[in-house]
Amino acid sequence: MTSSPVAQTYFAELAWLSSGWARNVTLKVCGGVIHSVTPDSLYQEGAVRLTGPVLPTIANLHSHAFQRVMAGMAEVNLNPNDSFWSWRDLMYKVVQKLTPDDARVIAKKLYIDMLKAGYSQVGEFHYLHHDVGGHAYGQVTEMAQQLIAAGGEAGIGVTLLPVLYSHSGFGGQAPNEGQARFIHSTDSYLALHQASETMLNGSDRHKLGICFHSLRATTQDQIEQVLGALDSQKVVHIHIAEQQKEVQDCLAWSGQRPVEWLHNHIGLDSRWCLVHATHLNDGELNAIASSKAVAGLCPTTEANLGDGIFPGVDFENLGGIWGVGSDSHVSVSLVEELRTFEYGQRLRDQQRNRLYRGDQTSVGDNLFQQALLGGNQACDVALGLAAGNRADFMVLGEHPFLQLEQPQDVLNRWLFATNENLIKDVFVAGQQVIKDFRHASDEQSSREFAQVIKKVVYDA
Repeated sequence: MTSSPVAQTYFAELAWLSSGWARNVTLKVCGGVIHSVTPDSLYQEGAVRLTGPVLPTIANLHSHAFQRVMAGMAEVNLNPNDSFWSWRDLMYKVVQKLTPDDARVIAKKLYIDMLKAGYSQVGEFHYLHHDVGGHAYGQVTEMAQQLIAAGGEAGIGVTLLPVLYSHSGFGGQAPNEGQARFIHSTDSYLALHQASETMLNGSDRHKLGICFHSLRATTQDQIEQVLGALDSQKVVHIHIAEQQKEVQDCLAWSGQRPVEWLHNHIGLDSRWCLVHATHLNDGELNAIASSKAVAGLCPTTEANLGDGIFPGVDFENLGGIWGVGSDSHVSVSLVEELRTFEYGQRLRDQQRNRLYRGDQTSVGDNLFQQALLGGNQACDVALGLAAGNRADFMVLGEHPFLQLEQPQDVLNRWLFATNENLIKDVFVAGQQVIKDFRHASDEQSSREFAQVIKKVVYDA
């Protein structure tokens, strides 16, 4: 990584602002924050030229970093009814082998890959808390410290989401053996959260949120106690309605569907990020949209696990807020997440160009804009090329599809017509972390990651 001076000026011949594409844009950055954005300007001596279309980076709103190590190893059919639940059994086996240092190595390599994919903040849904026997480490934040260290070494911002995970099923069922490393009581979770706050110590790049694994892993009393005890301004994340079985189990337990139950018993507002929210009825869809909660979509993971297809067209028609995450990291690609989201809607509806809004009929521009806004809200950050926002941006490299006299097709060309990674340079808080497609720690990180794969996945 290359450190930027306290103040720096950048000049982009083409940049994507909140109002759309603009030419000859001067960005003045001070202390890692954008001080001013001036389109139609003249190049100033000493400014750094950004050669290629310049875009804001995006917040990846849902990550389980450790799961990156098992990407691609669950693609062998061992069960005629293979599903999310059989995948989860494999994940539990992998979890039993991970040390804190392994977690750091995996996360660092993953976070470097995220930067290369156009993400500069990650919502880390962190529930791997304890040792292999289910006992707390001497420092309760031991595993979280490894994630934050990995974020610092890679140069990405981390929105740490320590997870309350207490039960194996609705109604407070006892956890199973495979969940031992995840489990907290309400009191021990609150202690973990306080320790995490102290650990982050007011960082301007890393954030802290509240997180419940799912309705099946917590109880109403626990959710209410945690929300009552912690900062009422912090973002709140939860897995919900990912699988049909989860919906059926919730109905059997409460007579209500998951989002319906959460809306009626806890209440939704703009703090909430409902991860997946795949299986919804019309009332639930309206509840999410009207509350301004974020639907946290993970299209490549949802496709890989056979979860189902989020009702994106209806949600767009309601003006709902959504963002994307790479979740289990079978893919680490902003392009693929957005493309998969749109193509899933097309396959279901047997129509084209599904995810647009009345004021934005370009599908690529709409996908990018909504992912930016939803990611910001869910990860408690302000990304985007505007004064006052963190100075995070990416530069696309040369490609025939991007050499356009009129830039209105750049996002559509990038998102729907290219397969190679075009993100050449990435800056986070004014520091260049990706230069000419490379990170300073590429070789070392890859070597260490390969050793962890060998130990965790292939060694007996």
